[in-house]
Amino acid sequence: MSDGIATTSYPISQRNRVKRLHERGAYDRATVHRILDSSMLCHVSYVIDGQPYCTPTFFWREGTKLYWHGSSASRMLRNQSEGQRVCLTVAHLDSLVLARCGFNHSADYRAVMAFGTAHLVTDPDEKQRALVAMVDRLYPGRTAGLRQSSTQEIKATSFIAMQIEEASAKVRSKGIGDDEEDYALPIYAERIPIRTVLGAPEPCKRLIDGVTRPATLNGYSEGRLLEDALLDAYFQEYPEG
Repeated sequence: MSDGIATTSYPISQRNRVKRLHERGAYDRATVHRILDSSMLCHVSYVIDGQPYCTPTFFWREGTKLYWHGSSASRMLRNQSEGQRVCLTVAHLDSLVLARCGFNHSADYRAVMAFGTAHLVTDPDEKQRALVAMVDRLYPGRTAGLRQSSTQEIKATSFIAMQIEEASAKVRSKGIGDDEEDYALPIYAERIPIRTVLGAPEPCKRLIDGVTRPATLNGYSEGRLLEDALLDAYFQEYPEG
């Protein structure tokens, strides 16, 4: 958890610099990490033999290192075992923006691009920690009460780790941004907020008598924002952030 934490921002290069509307860009770790930690789904882009690929997968952060997992047979994992340059992205869509001109229609969003060299986790201790973290990062303490994964299940699961070398966040939160003279036009405009909200839990119909929902899942309650639940779970698992 201490890798490079003394530095408050990621280095800026031609690769991660926000070039269009650069005022929306941010490189400080607090902003980048908060956007990452309030999500569980990322997209990992990479090139194999000249062919670009982009794979959606679950991920988590530990300090300035990102982890993701998948089947040991997947193309992504097979080709990242010895080091593969990748770009990992996360995005939150916060609103739809309807303006008075088609050019000014937009959306509010928060996004991160993180760059680094991904490699297969081969150290047994690190893999064991990852097996726990991929569950407990989302549901703190849950692994301790689960059936232990079998040798075959562990063998079938691989993990990729990537030290974040460079990263940038891009945030739009201005809502409607019409040209000044367009505000006098008799045209309707609005901002439509978007939120991912948790629904009511649906217990498994095959639960045995006496098994109830543990209090550790109270953070995932009906009506709560998913990103708030994910952030709370993250900081329970990694109090130092």
